[in-house]
Amino acid sequence: MKTIISYSIVLTTLLSIPEMRLAAQEKQELFFADPTIYVENGKYYLTGTGGSGKRAASGFAVLESTDLKTWTNPVGASDSPHMILTKGRQAFGTEGFWAPQLFREGNTYYLTYTANEQTVLTQSGSLLGPYTQAEVAPIDGSEKNIDSYIFKDDDGTHYFYHVRFGGGNYLWVAEFDLEKGKIKPETLKKCFNQTEAWEATPAYESAPIMEGPTVIKLKGKYYLFYSANHFMNIDYAVGYAVADSPYGPWVKQKDSPILHRSIVGENGSGHGDLFTGLDGQLYYVYHVHFDGQQVTPRRTRIVPITKQWDAKAGLYKFSVNSNEIIEPVQGEE
Repeated sequence: MKTIISYSIVLTTLLSIPEMRLAAQEKQELFFADPTIYVENGKYYLTGTGGSGKRAASGFAVLESTDLKTWTNPVGASDSPHMILTKGRQAFGTEGFWAPQLFREGNTYYLTYTANEQTVLTQSGSLLGPYTQAEVAPIDGSEKNIDSYIFKDDDGTHYFYHVRFGGGNYLWVAEFDLEKGKIKPETLKKCFNQTEAWEATPAYESAPIMEGPTVIKLKGKYYLFYSANHFMNIDYAVGYAVADSPYGPWVKQKDSPILHRSIVGENGSGHGDLFTGLDGQLYYVYHVHFDGQQVTPRRTRIVPITKQWDAKAGLYKFSVNSNEIIEPVQGEE
């Protein structure tokens, strides 16, 4: 009887090991939605919607990495998760902290984000914050707007890409006064309407939704990457459009979407950001649904991007290296 009991215990333990490992892996996995990665001094810094710990629901946590795979609390941080912005600390917003972007201008770091369905600009003398406002206010309180992205052109002019409501979610752009933290209303212009089949699939019906903008400039052309469909749609995906001006007119590219469940193998793939890695490789960080049946919490993913010059068209074509997707995890401190 003793032998049988011992064997039973061993067998039960062996059978549970894969489940234990899976649970540990899921526990370590990153759950930043709408993610962005900032690169500085040989390190990567990741933040996004939600993410690490309950406190992140009321602000933004950040993790650091040197290899994009394993992420830890920033060196020297005394709190875990390390919050670079927290509700109530001299910054606008009480709920709905979404879609941050980090960037630097001179010796000042900026964090733009959404809260209470308003876009917000904060600043800090340190990359790791805290990010605050001298005057607590949104960027443009005239109407609701979300998903901010600030692009700096070669001549030093800043442009504010974002989403405004009205019969759906549409992308808009305006010149941006970084010092004042405000748009120039007279320059406000809608980027485009919903026109492509991939932007509105029947898997989850909704009003038109185009969001999560990122803009880069290459060889005089402006490339606007954006997500379309409702984020709960399994066909949430990323495509891009090209223009000769920050205001457009934008020409949507026929090879869109470049990021979709049929390409990366996971539902709801989208709303991220482009960045150049320490290896010189272009990457896109994004989120996916939790699994085939559940949307949240959304998992974080990173994928290398290939850009190929099309001499005939006079522009770059983009694709993702779907066989090299990185599934980032949180490591030991």
